[in-house]
Amino acid sequence: MYSVQKRFEKMTVNEKILVALKSANDNLENSMLALSERDKVTFADSIWHSAAEVEYALFLFSMILQDKSTLPKWKSGSDLETETGPVLLETQNLLKDAEKCVANERLLDAYKSAYIARHYLLKLQEDIAKKKHEAFKKK
Repeated sequence: MYSVQKRFEKMTVNEKILVALKSANDNLENSMLALSERDKVTFADSIWHSAAEVEYALFLFSMILQDKSTLPKWKSGSDLETETGPVLLETQNLLKDAEKCVANERLLDAYKSAYIARHYLLKLQEDIAKKKHEAFKKK
């Protein structure tokens, strides 16, 4: 454990962002598998972990892009399909794009993609919470 912690401390911020984005994408893959297997618990857990990694990446972006007040706030688009599958795919595409942008030193573009992906993940989490609430009300 100690060597892993030391290695992580020596990573650059860009490398940490890439690790977080990759982990978020891996968790999205897990959520897609769980969705196909109708495993609601693993699906919700994977979405939560993906959202946490994206939040961490956005935090790291904020450290690099110091003047956050001048950064635009992007909207996720109100015309996004409400079905879970298309939302997952779009989120995955955004995170892959963010990874490519970080690798190519296009940090503002990477931030934008991650920021929009975060909104999609929040939408998925809201949908999960609504379904849980509805199921609870039926009991």
